[in-house]
Parts: sequence; C-alpha cells; structure tokens
Amino acid sequence: MDPYTIIKYPLSTEKSIRLMEAENKLIFVVNKTSTKKEIKNAIEDMFKVEVKNINTFVNSNGEKRAYIKFSAKNPAIDIATKMGLM
Repeated sequence: MDPYTIIKYPLSTEKSIRLMEAENKLIFVVNKTSTKKEIKNAIEDMFKVEVKNINTFVNSNGEKRAYIKFSAKNPAIDIATKMGLM
C-alpha cells in the first residue's frame, strides 16, 4: 500500500510541539482503516527512520491520529524540520 494513502498529514499544534521536544514524538493524522504495522512501515519508508512505538487514537470527529515515538538516533525535530513544520 502507498505510504501517502496511509499517512494524511502531520499535526502542528502546541501539544505536538511539546511532545516532539520532550518525548521525541510526532503526531500524524492517518487513514482510519490503517493498522499500526502499516503506519510504522509507511513512516519508516517515507522518512528512512526507525520507529520505536506507535499509539493510535480516534477522536470524536472520527479522525484517527498516530502518536509516533522515534528511536533516539532519529530526533523528531529533524524529521519535523524536513517536513517544514519547524
């Protein structure tokens, strides 16, 4: 499956910036039907990084979010900079 159909867009909110700095995490809005394994593979393919952990959450609007924790050798700030969030 194409990574760009799984990952819709990154979230750039105060909370996501705080998570990026404190816990090396980024938040992405993802396709509602995608699994954690598909999300992990898509992120690793898109950014050539190592994903440590993924938590997903579906909010009251039906939007699925993935909280992605990166390994220590891949700072989330570097990935956010590549995407133009910082």
